Amino acid sequence: MANIHSFTPQPTADGSFTFFSEAFGEYFHSTQGAKTEALLKFVEPCHLKQKAQQQVVRLLDVCYGLGYNTAAALETIWTINPRCRVELVALELDLSVPRSAIAHHFLSGWNQPIPELLECLVTTSQVQTDQLQAQLYLGDARKSIQQLRQSNFQADAIFLDPFSPRRCPQLWTVEFFQQLAKCCDKTGRLATYSCAAAVRSGLITAGFKIGPTPPVGGRQPGTVASFDASTLPPLSERSRQHLQTRAAIPYRDPQLADQADIIRQRRQIEQQASTLEPTSHWQKRWSAKEGWGRWGEGVRG
Repeated sequence: MANIHSFTPQPTADGSFTFFSEAFGEYFHSTQGAKTEALLKFVEPCHLKQKAQQQVVRLLDVCYGLGYNTAAALETIWTINPRCRVELVALELDLSVPRSAIAHHFLSGWNQPIPELLECLVTTSQVQTDQLQAQLYLGDARKSIQQLRQSNFQADAIFLDPFSPRRCPQLWTVEFFQQLAKCCDKTGRLATYSCAAAVRSGLITAGFKIGPTPPVGGRQPGTVASFDASTLPPLSERSRQHLQTRAAIPYRDPQLADQADIIRQRRQIEQQASTLEPTSHWQKRWSAKEGWGRWGEGVRG
């Protein structure tokens, strides 16, 4: 695990801060606006303003990181309904990341008692109050999600926020998505910043229906998933065609235990044997139509 002091605050376009991960070569949140991303690509697509009318809202935050997505969710819910009880499960590999975010006061911009509650969560791995019941699972999310399944936890909202598929394919596989689907309520929603075709096709294979979410700072859109297509915005023709290319071959991890290199190699072999349209043909066709370059990789920046 990284040392708590190894992370340096990086300003983003909306005035909030993020960290850069040397291990993954990516930022934890978009430099176009870290706090804005939490709202636009996670909280709003999961319809938490509407779900706040419920007596209880259950959240699953995959790759808790700096705590921004959870903080934005709690503030949104309690602004609408201060009496709403939130049940939160957060999955995180490296405890030094949220600890460092707290040390740099990243959560101070949210309303109290949110900063205090999340500091308690990071310090003790659990919170029990009238408003919040929270548990932080540390370790490989592939193992944690299987433990969570045994508790019959059913999330109203799932935030899927690992590093990009190319950097961290372990948490973008069909098998991991299947675990998430089993932890998602029948009316629940899953949101992620990625629009990669492999991610979207993997979610579909796992039983979800998908739609786009708005871009942050003019960059690429994200993805929202649920079990009811009628509640989702439609994909563009460009995106639908992207799902018919070799880029849409999903990552696979049959035992939920393989290393990143093995998962990437498995997908590459499947792509080489595929009869689907080469992704380069799709790119050229749409670049000529719209003047766009490379798109859909789901990379942070």
